[in-house]
Formats: sequence, C-alpha cells, structure tokens
Amino acid sequence: MSIEALLNGESKNVEYKLTPPSRSINYTKTAVAFANGQGGCLVFGVEDQTLRVAGIAEDKVFTVMDSISDAIVNSCEPLIIPDITMHDVNGKTVIVAEIAPGLQRPYHIKSLGQEQGTFVRVAGTTRQADQPTIRELTIEGSNRSFDQVQCLGLSVTEEDVEALCASLTKTAKDNAEDPSKVKTVTEKQLLQWGVLAEQDGQLVPTNAYAILTGNTAVRSVVQCGVFKGTTKAVFVDRREFTGTPQELIEKSYQYVLRNIHMGARFKGVYRQDVYEIPPDAIRELIVNAIVHRSYIDHSSIQIAIYDDRLEITSPGRLPMGQTIERMKQGYSKIRNEALASAFEYMGYIEHWGSGILRVMQEVRDAGLPEPEFLGGDTDLRINIYRNGSEAVSDDGIVTGLRRDSLSDDGIVEGTTSKTSAAPNAAIAVLPSQKERILDALRKNASISVSDAIRILGVQERQAQRILKSLIEEGSAVKIGAARATRYAEAKKRTEPYE
Repeated sequence: MSIEALLNGESKNVEYKLTPPSRSINYTKTAVAFANGQGGCLVFGVEDQTLRVAGIAEDKVFTVMDSISDAIVNSCEPLIIPDITMHDVNGKTVIVAEIAPGLQRPYHIKSLGQEQGTFVRVAGTTRQADQPTIRELTIEGSNRSFDQVQCLGLSVTEEDVEALCASLTKTAKDNAEDPSKVKTVTEKQLLQWGVLAEQDGQLVPTNAYAILTGNTAVRSVVQCGVFKGTTKAVFVDRREFTGTPQELIEKSYQYVLRNIHMGARFKGVYRQDVYEIPPDAIRELIVNAIVHRSYIDHSSIQIAIYDDRLEITSPGRLPMGQTIERMKQGYSKIRNEALASAFEYMGYIEHWGSGILRVMQEVRDAGLPEPEFLGGDTDLRINIYRNGSEAVSDDGIVTGLRRDSLSDDGIVEGTTSKTSAAPNAAIAVLPSQKERILDALRKNASISVSDAIRILGVQERQAQRILKSLIEEGSAVKIGAARATRYAEAKKRTEPYE
C-alpha cells in the first residue's frame, strides 16, 4: 500500500500514532489485532483526528524503529515480525509498521494471556476478543473446520446414519431437475465429507452431523421478525425456527414471502404474480447464511423485514482470507467444509462463489438497488432495499397485494387466483427474460438449455425455470429427453408430443 493511501484516514487496516506511546501495549495490541485479521499498518508520526503529519524527529528515527520492532516481537505470541519502513511526507519522516495476516492464530499479548490478551479489529477500532471469537481464531490457526470436529457428548447408531442418508438423498432428489441422476448418500460419503469421523474403530458424529440432524448439541436457530418503520423499535411479528437446515431454509423462506409485497404483471392475457424482491435471491441469501455462519458463535441468524429493506444477519466474522470486496467478486472461502459438501449435494449450492453474484444479478434485474454488505468483523449483514411499490407491469396495468393478504402457507387469499409461494414457482421469472427466449424460439427451429443460458446470461437452474414456465403457459413445447432435450415454439409444431 502506498504512503498516500495510508494517509486517507484510519480504517480496519490502518491506525495512526502521533508518537510511539510510552506504554507499548497501546500499539502492540493493535499489531495483534492486525495479525488476527486481514493484516494492517501502524503509522507513526500522524495525528489520528486531523491527519496532520507531524513526523518523527530525524535524530530519533532509527531508535524509534528499533523500539517499535522490539516491542512487537517481545510482547506478542506467537511471534509477530513487523515490516518497518520510513517514508518522507512533505519533508517529514513517517514510520510505518506493516503487520501481515497471521497463520498461527490466535495471537495475543504475552503478559495478558490468551483469554485477556487476544484482540481483533472491529469497525476500525481495536477490541478485546470474546470467547467465541477466540475459539474461531483457534480453529483457523489449526487449519481445521469446526463442523468436522467431533461433537462431544453425542453418539450415533447405524439407524441414525441410515436416517440421515435417506433425508439428504430425498432433499437432493426433490431439488434435482432429474432425480434419477442423484446418487444415494452412503456412510462412506458422510465420512468423506466429515459429517462422521472414526475414533478407535467406532463411528462418531461431528458438529456437522448435529447441525444436519437438527440436534441441539450445536445451536442452529433462525429468528425472523417484521418491524414497523426502519428500526427495531416496533415489532409487528416475530418467529423463531429450529430444526434441520432443510427445515430452516424452507420455514424462513416462506416467512419472508408471506411478509413482503406481491403484485401482478400482465403480458397480453397472461397474469404473472411477482414478488417485490426476487424469491431466488431471498432463498440464496438464507442458504448462504445457514451454510457459512459461525456455529461457534451461539447467536442466531436474524432475518428482519423493515418498511424499506430485507436484512439478513449471519453470526461470525468473515473467515480468514475473505473480505466483503472479494466475496462480491465471486471469491469463495468455505468456513464449514462438511456442511458445504452436503449442501452442494442437496442442490442448495450450484458453484462455489456464484451465489452472491447470482443474488446481485437477480436484484439488478428486478430494478432494485444493489444489495448492501455490512460488517464482517463480528457478523455479516446483507440488506436488499425494497422499491416501495408492489409491482410494475409491462403494459402499465398494476395490481398489488399487501403482505398481510397472505396466509401462513403462502397462498394468496381474497383473490380468484391462488398462487403458491413454492421455491420453483414462476413468480421469479421476469417477463423480459421470457420474451427473449420466445424471440429465439421464433427465429430457430429449436433451442437447448445451453442456448437459453447463453442468451440470458443466467445460471442453468434459472434457464430451466424460464423454459418450464413457457411450456406451462403453452408458448413452448419440449422435444426429446435427457441430454437430447430441446425446446421449440408451440405453434411451429403440429404433431403431438409425449
């Protein structure tokens, strides 16, 4: 990082000191925090409030550099070796101590011990780490995944293993486009993922096993609430869900759909029910929160619906090496490796790192502001802002349903057309996407799913959903089966189809 960039103000990775404090702990604890996080720089000779460059006296520069280095090396454990350099800023000398992200976490101040001397950066300040954070750092430092560690106090029988295998297999088939291609989960697969482990020739359950079976040995709770206004001052409704990941995903997803607006879009004589926030984006964020949260932190996932936004908060600092910027670029850092493998098998995760990118694209396609990503130091919060209207139709005809018009099972009440809020409903399909596919069908004898993916720039699941909706409304027909499947415009075909 250039010296110019370092002088833009304190941040998560930069801290200023006008002069080296007489008590070195005032900056060595920040060195520890940097090593426990994404790294950072201590800049000496700059006033933190005004950014005034005072500099370090020339006759003391090398003495100060040595004292900073000695203080950090001698005070911190495991060993932290800073890269200390001096820079000229408008004729004044500034000293920079750069601390790299550490691999032997947790780092702490020797004299205070690990429990009291471990520090982390939170919102640009140095704070003492709590016990869940220290445990998370310890897991990172041991290069292990918490969910693959044996769950103490929990045992497992052959019947338990068979039941979990059957549950995972059923979910995978339910989510698959072609259930016949889904392989049955076996005990060997659970061992390979880290859902089970072997100890003294016996099978033992890991934390992932507890999570996947909904066992309370590992806390897994989703709290949902609706609030009046834009703060949590006034509750309208709240629910707390427990159970297996599959149950948490479905219950939370349906809760959100019941409590956001839905309107109707008309294309010619066809009516399409449309939620104000794309359901696929909602589901993806819930899945991400459940699979990537810190289960060491006993806090709950929180899903809050305000007048202006949907807010999803996932407990735990971002994993080592992950940042919000990298996440938005599609970089994936897996915290819970066993869960991630199971979720991928069940069809909740398509490709590593693609989930957030899909959410951002779906939200943009819906005409909403780009999702807002906040935190990362103690938890991750994602906001999707609502547009304030129920729906906008292509031809200017709008009908709207308030969120209180939905029953608990997600069915619209008080209308002649009842629309299911199931995950694969056509509500997530944009009219513009269907029109582009119809245009391609008019110009070609037939197209494949791959053609639809290329035309729309969407994932395979979304392309299949769009083609399915066109078939259901009679605009397209399916030709062939399996890999030879193609789609044609309905009126181009006169012979019957199977």
